[in-house]
This record gives sequence, structure tokens and C-alpha cells, in this order.
Amino acid sequence: MNMTKCMAGFALVILLFSACKEGGKSEQLTVQQEEKTAVSGTGAMELASFEVEGMTCALGCAKLIESKLAALDGVKTAKVDFETKKAVVEFDDAKQNSETITKTVEKIANGIYKVAHLETKKAS
Repeated sequence: MNMTKCMAGFALVILLFSACKEGGKSEQLTVQQEEKTAVSGTGAMELASFEVEGMTCALGCAKLIESKLAALDGVKTAKVDFETKKAVVEFDDAKQNSETITKTVEKIANGIYKVAHLETKKAS
């Protein structure tokens, strides 16, 4: 009985550590910021909402994507929800656009994440 509990606990620990493919590599990953638009000053704030395909966990995937998006110049907020696989980014349209946001996500971890159903609208 005690041995069974021990083996079950060990299996659970292995499962938790192997469930996220990006757990130990997040510090090594770098994403170069895409070219910025030539518009000077501040543009209008926009909201981009999209689905992120390829995430396997909340910490190593969703939080990594969220932090990379939040670090982009002109991004006010970035939220990635692992459960719903949805992301929302509020950004200055003079500094970012839907293409640079998509490229940023899809360059993380050698392209394992894909952006789908991206929609943008003016922020209120």
C-alpha cells in the first residue's frame, strides 16, 4: 500500500514536469521585436483578440507568450488565458500592428504556437 502511494506520487511529479514542453527553456528563448512603423508620436489604441494554438500549460506557455507580447513597444496590456486558448492585446497602432503581434507569437519556441482568428478593433 505504501509502495503504491509512493509510485503514484512519483508518477504525478514526472507528469507535472513533463506536461509543459517549455518549462525549463523559457529563459533561453528570445524573440526579436519586428520592425516598427515609421509613424512618430502616439497612435490610436487598438485591441487584438485571437486564439493561440499549441499551448500545453499555463506557466511555460501562456505566461511566456503573455510576457513576450507585453514587452513589445507600444503594448499597454497583454493577457493570455490558457484555459480558453485566447489572448487579448491592447496596443498603440503607431508602434505595433496585427502582423507584428502574430509574428512575435509564432516566433516563440521555434514556431510551435500559431495565431488563429485574429480580430482587431479600436479600444474604448
